[in-house]
Amino acid sequence: MENQLGLLRIRIIRGINLAIRDLRSSDPYVVVRMGKQKLKTRVVKKNVNPEWNDDLTLCVSQPILPIKLQVYDKDTFSRDDKMGDAEIDIIPFIDAVRMTRYKNIPNGVIISRIMPNRQNCYSEESCIVYENGKVVQNAFLRLRNVERGEIQLQLQWIHVPGSKNL
Repeated sequence: MENQLGLLRIRIIRGINLAIRDLRSSDPYVVVRMGKQKLKTRVVKKNVNPEWNDDLTLCVSQPILPIKLQVYDKDTFSRDDKMGDAEIDIIPFIDAVRMTRYKNIPNGVIISRIMPNRQNCYSEESCIVYENGKVVQNAFLRLRNVERGEIQLQLQWIHVPGSKNL
């Protein structure tokens, strides 16, 4: 991609206390969207606390587009049930990447902190950290439009040689 700024690796780590959509449990998976890109995790059968640890990689060309997550319950004979959604504004993360581009930053330094509020989906403070030469953000997101549930994930920036600079 000629307008590519870099890659954003999203590790969908786990779901916490997700809604029950089948008789006693759910078969959850997560769909991640950014602009026209769409990726999804594998389905974890009969589990409202699934562990995915799935790495999904998005190409970032417009750093203003949010990441949208939708959790579904996989059904065999009917349409998959919605289990909530969340959204991440990646601008603070991209700003942190820009701050580290040409600086010698020690390992483990917290570049930025994002506090939960009514305008975002964070369920607790999320830190953007410089780890092993990479910008990383760990986050817990509360799901909207559902009675309960959170998703734990990690964002990691991957610089692509030859891509446009941030």
